[in-house]
Amino acid sequence: MELLRSHLSRVRIPEPTNRIYKNECCVSFDTPRSEGGLYVDMSSFLAFGKEYVGWNYEKTGNPVYLHIQQRPKPVPEDRPLKKPTLLAIGVEGGFDYQEIEYEETHNIVILPEYVSLPFPSVELPEKIRLAVDAVLLAEGAERKEQLAAWTAEKKKVSTYALGLQQINNGVVVPPSGWKCCKCNKSDNLWLNLTDGMILCGRRNWDGSGGNNHAIEHYKETNFPLAVKLGTITADLESAGHDIFSDVFSYPEDDTIEDPLLAQHLAFFGIDFSSLQKTEMTTAERELDQNTNFDWNRIQESGQEVELLFGPGYTGLLNLGNSCYMASTIQVVFTTHAFNARYHKNQSLKKAFAMAPSDPTLDLNMQLAKLAHGLLSGKYSLPVQQKQEGVPPRMFKMVIAASHPEFSSMRQQALKTVDFAIGHWFNTNVEDALEFFLHFLDQVERANTGNPALDPSRSFKFVIEERLQCPSGKVAYNKRSDYILSLNIPLHEATNKEQLEAFNKTKAEKKAEGKDLDSGEIVRPRVPLEACLASFSSTEEIHDFYSSALNTKTTAIKTAGLATFPDYLVLHMRKFVMEEGWVPKKLDVYIDVPDVIDITYMRSKGLQPGEELLPETGPTGEVESTQLVASEDIVSKLAAMGFNYLHCQKAVINTANAGVEEAMTWLLSHMDDPDIDEPISHNSHAMELQSVDETSVETLISFGFHEEVARMALKASGGNIEKATDWIFSHPEASSSMDTDATSNGVQDSDPGVPDGSGRYKLMAFISHMGPSTHCGHYVAHVHKDGKWVIFNDSKVGASVDPPKDMGYLYFYERIVD
Repeated sequence: MELLRSHLSRVRIPEPTNRIYKNECCVSFDTPRSEGGLYVDMSSFLAFGKEYVGWNYEKTGNPVYLHIQQRPKPVPEDRPLKKPTLLAIGVEGGFDYQEIEYEETHNIVILPEYVSLPFPSVELPEKIRLAVDAVLLAEGAERKEQLAAWTAEKKKVSTYALGLQQINNGVVVPPSGWKCCKCNKSDNLWLNLTDGMILCGRRNWDGSGGNNHAIEHYKETNFPLAVKLGTITADLESAGHDIFSDVFSYPEDDTIEDPLLAQHLAFFGIDFSSLQKTEMTTAERELDQNTNFDWNRIQESGQEVELLFGPGYTGLLNLGNSCYMASTIQVVFTTHAFNARYHKNQSLKKAFAMAPSDPTLDLNMQLAKLAHGLLSGKYSLPVQQKQEGVPPRMFKMVIAASHPEFSSMRQQALKTVDFAIGHWFNTNVEDALEFFLHFLDQVERANTGNPALDPSRSFKFVIEERLQCPSGKVAYNKRSDYILSLNIPLHEATNKEQLEAFNKTKAEKKAEGKDLDSGEIVRPRVPLEACLASFSSTEEIHDFYSSALNTKTTAIKTAGLATFPDYLVLHMRKFVMEEGWVPKKLDVYIDVPDVIDITYMRSKGLQPGEELLPETGPTGEVESTQLVASEDIVSKLAAMGFNYLHCQKAVINTANAGVEEAMTWLLSHMDDPDIDEPISHNSHAMELQSVDETSVETLISFGFHEEVARMALKASGGNIEKATDWIFSHPEASSSMDTDATSNGVQDSDPGVPDGSGRYKLMAFISHMGPSTHCGHYVAHVHKDGKWVIFNDSKVGASVDPPKDMGYLYFYERIVD
């Protein structure tokens, strides 16, 4: 006790603003449940496992720690598994909720002698009691920085519900026998709560659903709310006899809560207590899809998968929104470059010694922690015949700090299209591709000044584009990238006869009102070689400003690789926009060989006899970079009754993306004070400034020009992946600027970018399940130790039948002869 009193000056009582760590070691994945428990520094409020607390004492001299240990309570062996009843993760009623109960004990420990005093105790100094009580009562920083448990968002009360106008037109809705007023469809029906019209829901992107009559009725009348018939039922066990149903608000574009629903239904003669439920609500459909969706092939859930444990076979705990990150990290840390940098060649102690006072905020420390957690085998132990996995909370907090999307903890749950209204329940979920690019960018920044240590360079390569105008003169442009993004040429499918027969059968069944069985579905099979050939093929660039001809013309563009990376990442562009910017995921198989040779894709640079395009003067420069509004889009908007000048501004500020994008911009800028001012190039440049600067920097780091990056982000709502797709699909936006930058010669490639043979072997692939990048689930398959291994969050097992043809990202490793 005297020893403790002598150290009271080193003890702090935490303030409300202090970050308190008490659930996880800051340099390892030890927790209070680990052997030896967790030690909380009572000066810095950082936590350390038993093996690492001595390092902190050596570095800081802080001697007093709160020792927290948790031991499991006995669990009855016959405890039944609970079926999920709630679309949630980590909470009672949700998925995988079999929480073990623990008993927690506390002691005061004084280093370096590890003298231990029990807590609570009336003999302890008051400052110690106050400090420890504050730590135990505080919410841990680990919990503050992440959403440990997730529940589907509760419906919001509609702003249209309380003052909803209802028209007394004599409509009385019968309790059954409903049909669409316009097409006699008898399912997916919606009752408009203003006039009592019963109409079918929207047609979905895949052709299912209704015939759009309910949404068309809203566009004609602006009557805002509709309830899905067949979902109305009462909770007779609740005190208020609550109504369960799907109510959709068209102007709010979401399912909502109508607190006056009983009154609104009674207006049309509906007694909700007598209705029988005949259709799933949206929440029930989501739960059903989460539980039963047939993803057996990608997850290999129908196979007897041998679970694997040990070094390199550690799972990652899903934080409720992190499978996109887990799949990417598992692949990246399989590479020699990342393994060597953050595991073999860097000890945890060295990383901690180099870290600032708060190692939880240091990327190098958290990468070393993650690498050792995954590769050491310390946390890959069978617990009740499965892995718990390590939770990458601190790593995510650091890597996401500079990213507007990843810094949020919005949930990635499998959500599906509601088949009644055709509405996408997007959750702004981050994409594995976008995370991969952001991750490598942050690693590169963290290793600035030490390029030899930078493992991200093993993925980096240089793309060279060649532009030739009708004058015969050429321009070359080089840009670095981490991924080779490939279009999927469906017309190159190798099973065209089977597809034709399938489409015929599909049309016949649709005409009969029948659904296809999953076993009948035939998907296009496209060879990877065709996707690679599509990248290398010639492309026409319209409205290209030629400095040789001093006019806009059509140029021919080809592309190749100036360098070949150590690890080649192929991105299959499965997510596309159909007419009207309707999102669609291509349902296609890619026939991927284990070994590829892309030597033929190496670019040759400026050839003898070729003449470069001349320098562009100031006038041409302005002309080439100034965006001109598409007359087609402008005329379509103007035909709707909008002011012509306003339409031009909308089209320019959405970079000719389309009618819907321009209309969205126009509706949100109608009250701008300068909306009636003439269009000028300078005002357009000012508009392009109003995008997230971090996203601009990210696109610039990919090798794109700043103004092109701003155009793309403006047209894509700030989404980096969509902006990247926009740039690839609008080469005319960058071609003239590329010419200005490189017409006087080919830029020198980065000397730190690796190069070598063009022969590669498949080492990993990441598959995506779900209709879009905004919802679904990612799984990684990695070839290691002579076998394929599936990494599905915390589940790690020997792959029985790796679904190579269903990949979204493919990782190839250079073959060293």
